[in-house]
Amino acid sequence: MPDLDVQQWFETRTFRAEQFDAAALVAAKDGRRVSVLIPAKDEASTVGAIVTTLRTELMDRLSLVDEIIVIDSHSSDDTAAIAREAGATVFHVDELLPHAGTRPGKGEAMWKALAVMSGDLGIYLDADVQDFSADFVIGLLGPLLLDDSLVFVKAFYDRPWASGPARSSGGGRVTELVARPLIADHAPQLAAFVQPLAGECAFRVEALRAVPFVSDYGVDIGLMIDVERQHGLAAMAQVDLGLRRHRHQDLVALSAMTQHVRAAFELRVAPNGGDVVESTAVVFHRDGRAMEMSERTITTVLRPPIADVRTP
Repeated sequence: MPDLDVQQWFETRTFRAEQFDAAALVAAKDGRRVSVLIPAKDEASTVGAIVTTLRTELMDRLSLVDEIIVIDSHSSDDTAAIAREAGATVFHVDELLPHAGTRPGKGEAMWKALAVMSGDLGIYLDADVQDFSADFVIGLLGPLLLDDSLVFVKAFYDRPWASGPARSSGGGRVTELVARPLIADHAPQLAAFVQPLAGECAFRVEALRAVPFVSDYGVDIGLMIDVERQHGLAAMAQVDLGLRRHRHQDLVALSAMTQHVRAAFELRVAPNGGDVVESTAVVFHRDGRAMEMSERTITTVLRPPIADVRTP
């Protein structure tokens, strides 16, 4: 199929979760396996409910999901134990691909999850979602199961604050202030994705095993850049999942995220042949009545495609 322009893509590749019927998707699986992958760090308060919902509604009742894998990324709380008790298969990030070493961060957990999943289709879910609904998975799987031309489906949703009305348009602060201008300048073919930094997506496993992974919070935009490059915009879609409640990051954390996102563009859009980007930002904090200034240096690395990683 010839690729689409951005407006055509938005009109024909944007779906709503309620368009898809779970029972019909079970029939459409046609022997394929579905893996749900959840990178998690210190999410003891939410991960149990997420895994329980997946297991009871989409494994026991419907047989839409075949395995639930939680990758524990150096949690200091009971995330791993709670996820295991709820029915997930749990791996610590350090125990996977030990010959490849290990790094902190979300991107590393997502990358290593590909090495242990058994599904033909995969879904990444964030572990901090409150009031999790099985419709998240049904909506993300729908386009992949019903259209063989698609290889990657991204989520978007309303993101309310703890109180007040839902935020019904666009992405978060890092998306709107940092990622979207970079997309406009360096990857305009991705401009119609509502929330390019959203953590939830669905994919065909062979597509993601063939692309590199950017570490930490650069992983989501890095994947989109590489999937579009290899498969074209017409092989991608997005789904409106409705309302999503989760913990909002403070400005210090968001500032660090922006460094990783900018590094992802350096690594994937204008690579200089290296696989490491170091960035330094000036940060301020108040110590009593005095304002203190310091520097924060963040390292973002590029992991090779899992298909290229071999056990020695």
